[in-house]
Formats: sequence, structure tokens, C-alpha cells
Amino acid sequence: MKLAEALLIKGNLQNKLNDLRNRLENNALVALDENPAEDPIELMKETKSTINELKKYTILINLTNASVIWEGRTITELLAEREYMKNELSIFRNFLDEASRTGSRTRGTEIKIVSTVSVKELQKNLDNMASELRKLEIKIQELNWTTELLEK
Repeated sequence: MKLAEALLIKGNLQNKLNDLRNRLENNALVALDENPAEDPIELMKETKSTINELKKYTILINLTNASVIWEGRTITELLAEREYMKNELSIFRNFLDEASRTGSRTRGTEIKIVSTVSVKELQKNLDNMASELRKLEIKIQELNWTTELLEK
């Protein structure tokens, strides 16, 4: 099985677990002399089974990510880099949005608002960062679809 397939399965299991959580909560209480729509005991068994399967895939995915090396770095390192690149890009995009908003004056006596940075230069830097992030995401996806999931 490819790593990407395992990631899809893991995502489906996480969705199933969220659904089971909601179903359990919806069947936790009923009116006196009423029956729940679903048997909570069976739902708890299914939840436990889903958690165990999710744990299995999480472990295998993490082991695979830590063992596959591309250009001297593991997939785990690439994933961490991607996370921090996204965070940095988000922070600086928000800053750029603020820096781009120069207030208009209705009267000549009002305070003029100006940007504290070169918006054009910052935008160019952010475009380069976004390009590097896209390249990294493409490489991670490629590795996901070409890497065999490790078996314990």
C-alpha cells in the first residue's frame, strides 16, 4: 500500500470517529421508558475498534515518514517545514494586508496613514515564499504516492 492510500484511509477513519462521537452523544440520554435510536454499547465497541485501526495507521504512517529520506531529509522533516512555511506565509500575508491599507483622508487636517514597509517588495517576497511552499507540497505529494507504507 502506498503512503498516500494510508493517509486517505486515516482521514476516513478520523471522519468516522467524529461521526461515532456524535452518534454516541446523541444516544447517551433518552426519556424514561424510551429506547435510544442506536445501541450505545455497540457504538462504543465500534468506536474502540475504529480508534485501534486509526492508531495502527497513524503509527505506520509516522514510521514511514521518519524512515523515508529525500535529499538528506525525512518526510517528517519536510512536513514540519511545510507547517512552518504555511504559518510564516499566513502571518506575513496578514501583515501585508494591513500594510496595504492606507487610510483615505476626507479633510487635509486628518492624520495621513502610510505603510511601514515596501508593500511591493513584501509582496514579491511572499510570492517567492508561496512558490517554494507549492514546490514542497508537490514533492510531499509525490513522495506520498511513490512510497510504500512500512509494515510493522
